[in-house]
Amino acid sequence: MNVLVIDVGGTGIKLLATGKHKRLRFDSGPLMSAKDMVAGVKKAAADAGWSYDVISMGYPGPVVHDCPMAEPHNLAKGWVKFDYAKAFGHPIKIINDAAMQALGSHNKGRMLFLGLGTGLGSAMVAESVVTPMELAHLPYKNGRTYEDYLGMRGLLRSGRKKWRKHVLEAVDQLRAALQAEYVVLGGGNARLMKKLPSFVRLGDNNNAFRGGFRLWKKKHVKGISY
Repeated sequence: MNVLVIDVGGTGIKLLATGKHKRLRFDSGPLMSAKDMVAGVKKAAADAGWSYDVISMGYPGPVVHDCPMAEPHNLAKGWVKFDYAKAFGHPIKIINDAAMQALGSHNKGRMLFLGLGTGLGSAMVAESVVTPMELAHLPYKNGRTYEDYLGMRGLLRSGRKKWRKHVLEAVDQLRAALQAEYVVLGGGNARLMKKLPSFVRLGDNNNAFRGGFRLWKKKHVKGISY
């Protein structure tokens, strides 16, 4: 079974298919609708000569039962009630983008994933089950949320040195609260971190594709498992 994995982002749509080593990409942005995304994906895959049987899609927002529950912040409207399976003509599994990267980053045990980007993505993986989370909007300090400090706004406001300190403080708090054995930091700003504790490691954005492939290789059906 050939899987096409789609990673939907605010600035670009990235694709990778089973057996391929070079991903494809095309620009997205505030004018891109779900219909435009499907058309772009179909064209890019066809131009590359890719064939696929099923699809996995990472979506930048909350997802329940393969359905986006809120419109994305950095794209056009029309993503929530769109029929993706019909538009693509293939079965599709949709998952929050941070959860998809978390699934691909997981090796063993209880893992907390934090995606450091424009906002703050989060997910837990335990017992081979990934649980998307919304930790970003929990209160952190001074009346502001974790996302206010760890997202791009916090980085620009605090500067790199203070931002790194807040990241490590938040990691300690959230790891203790969720009883995670280790933490993976992903997202575009994770590369800005320097010395990390032994229980923290940097992820790789390519792990999102690994997570997408894993969605179709479930060991058992319980939540979103593999």
